[in-house]
Amino acid sequence: MNTAAEAANGRAGDFNRPAMFAAAAGAAGICTYLAALHGWRQAALFAVGLGAGIALYHAAFGFTAAWREVISSGRSAGLRAQMIMMAVAVLVFTPLIAQGEVGGISLRGNVSPLNLAVICGAFMFGLGMQLGGGCASGTLFTAAGGNARMIITLAAFVVGSVVGTWHWSLWQDVPGFAPVSLAGNFGTGGGILLSLLLFGAVWLFAARYEKARHGAIEREWRPISSRAWLTGPWPLLAGALALALVNIATLLLAGRPWGVTSAFALWGAKMAAPLGIDVSQWAYWQRPALQAALDASVFSDITSVMNFGIMLGALVAATVAHKFAPSLRIPARSVLAAVVGGLLLGYGARIAFGCNIGAYFSGISSTSMHGWLWFAAAFAGNILGTRMRPLFGLR
Repeated sequence: MNTAAEAANGRAGDFNRPAMFAAAAGAAGICTYLAALHGWRQAALFAVGLGAGIALYHAAFGFTAAWREVISSGRSAGLRAQMIMMAVAVLVFTPLIAQGEVGGISLRGNVSPLNLAVICGAFMFGLGMQLGGGCASGTLFTAAGGNARMIITLAAFVVGSVVGTWHWSLWQDVPGFAPVSLAGNFGTGGGILLSLLLFGAVWLFAARYEKARHGAIEREWRPISSRAWLTGPWPLLAGALALALVNIATLLLAGRPWGVTSAFALWGAKMAAPLGIDVSQWAYWQRPALQAALDASVFSDITSVMNFGIMLGALVAATVAHKFAPSLRIPARSVLAAVVGGLLLGYGARIAFGCNIGAYFSGISSTSMHGWLWFAAAFAGNILGTRMRPLFGLR
């Protein structure tokens, strides 16, 4: 006779099978459509997004939980894996960006000013990470992987992004300094060396802090079975290396590093039009490239296409692992935290030149010091957010 657990597993399997086929068919259809109407490069970027979604889901590679672990328990494997991820990216990014062009595509890094907007926006984003329950990439892969609460966070993320574009001009003349690139100031070799020294310093500090609290450190790598590569969970280091490859592939295909949240602003702007909100008159959208994006299909937008790939990749991964089981039982306080957190995430990303991917990962990988400033301010926001989580019934 089947036990209750076996019966539940059977229902989950029945539920996952059609979802898996729908996700696979959707991915194949979008890839074919993109190749036919938008070119092979756009289809390739969608495929890179698919890979990112699978890696994010199977490695559970969320920046939010990794930073919360450091703050709450002192465990730092996730943060240390992030340093390795960015070290790999810097080793590849820096000479490529210095070269300036590969295969006829001009390459540029994500280098932005160091100003009050970065500090305030990143702090808001960090606070939103803990209340909303995810970062930019984390919100995408967990929502698509079956976490219904994260759909609420994602919706609020989009709204906050639109509000951020509305207020964008107010943050353009705040106090600060011009962009600083380590590679630009110290050359390719100097930029790589200084970046590696910074990564090493963070890695060592985090490891020593964890060892002081627990007597030993958790490793970023652990052996897993061959089946686990299909069903997860992956070691953190596997996820870190996979995401480094995603960012490198994005640079080579798109000419600039990986980003996530600009697409949320675009989606929200397009949805605002039927409501009678003409965002085209806002300063943010009057820049030529963004004006063109407003008028074009979302499938012409690189970031949107990659985000669609991330979501479908995570859905495929969740269904293959028989873990796709959405539940609508969400406590009211948790819903409130998701809304507040999502709004902070969206607004903060727009004024801080990006999110944990565009500003932190891609900024630091481009040897831009604004990425390190973003990291410091966002981590401070995470500290406050971690302390506030119990107020919303979050563990």
